[in-house]
Amino acid sequence: MKQDGAIVNKAAYMAIGIDLEGHKDVLGIWIGENESAKFWLHVLNELKNRGVQDILITCVDNLRGFSEAISACYLNTEIQKCIIHQIRNSIKYVSYKDIKKITSALQPIYKAATEEAALEELDQFEQTWGQKYPLIVRSWRTNWSEISTFFKYSPEIRKLIYTTNVIESYHRQLRKFTKGKAIFPTDEALLKMLYLATMDVLRKWTGRVQNWGQILLQLSVQFPERVQPYLR
Repeated sequence: MKQDGAIVNKAAYMAIGIDLEGHKDVLGIWIGENESAKFWLHVLNELKNRGVQDILITCVDNLRGFSEAISACYLNTEIQKCIIHQIRNSIKYVSYKDIKKITSALQPIYKAATEEAALEELDQFEQTWGQKYPLIVRSWRTNWSEISTFFKYSPEIRKLIYTTNVIESYHRQLRKFTKGKAIFPTDEALLKMLYLATMDVLRKWTGRVQNWGQILLQLSVQFPERVQPYLR
């Protein structure tokens, strides 16, 4: 990105939501130099001012302060930290020869049927790997309240919230349009290209989320005062 004659590294950030009709939509695209809790607080306030009245569950990465920013705007929103990001953070400082072993050992934790079973698997992981990689255990335990959110839900809802795969898939589609252009003259130029690419993506998002009827019914039980009025 060129700014005042100099090249500045910036990135585009997006938010995707699923409405109570079961349809995915891109809520917005923002250009920024640094992703931070303050940046996302601005984004969340903008969404609120534009009419996003409530968010039941958010799936986020491990950005420090992100959860606090969400709670500041949407006090009753449940937060699910992306399991894939948690695993990536876990293996960041793992010896190359141990990466496959570690990722395999972590699987029983997030694939457990219940939170209780997952905690038992975490204890087992700590017994096996805790001495060699104490930072991994500390990270999972520190973030557990937001890693474990999905255990209270059915497999259909878990599939929607335990990773940020939806938005990463969207990012991959956008890169098809931007990969041939390394520098944009202005923020507006980048936004225009991303907007046109997004319109192409949205044309393919024609159907509802799979099993949405069952998912909505379960959400109405979990959040009776917030979902029930929208049921037909």
